[in-house]
Amino acid sequence: MNLLVNWLLSALSLIIVAHVVRGFDVTGFGAALIAALVIGLVNATVGLFLKIVTFPLTLLSLGLFWFVINALMLKLASAFVPGFTIQGFVPAFFGAIVLSLVNLFLKIVASGLKKEL
Repeated sequence: MNLLVNWLLSALSLIIVAHVVRGFDVTGFGAALIAALVIGLVNATVGLFLKIVTFPLTLLSLGLFWFVINALMLKLASAFVPGFTIQGFVPAFFGAIVLSLVNLFLKIVASGLKKEL
C-alpha cells in the first residue's frame, strides 16, 4: 500500500513540476505514472552508480551536485517514456530541484493524513 501511495505521489509531483517549470512536459497522468516508474528504476540503477562514483564531488559541492545527477536521470528517463519530455539540461536541473521539493511536501502531507486516520 505504501509503495502504491509513493508511486501516485511521485506521478502527481511530475504533473505539478510540468506546470511550474518551462520545458518540462508531461502529457497526462498516465504518462506521469509511467515516468515515475521509469525515474525510480533509472535512479535505482544508473543513478545509484553515479552517486557512488561522484560522491567526492558531491561532498565538495555540499550536496548540490546531486541535483545535477538527478537532472541527468530525469533526462535519461524522458528518453524512454512517450509523453514525458524535457527540453534541455536547464529545465531538467530546475525540474530536479522543484521535483524534490514538491515530492517532499506531498509525502509530508500524506504522512500527516495517515497519522490522523
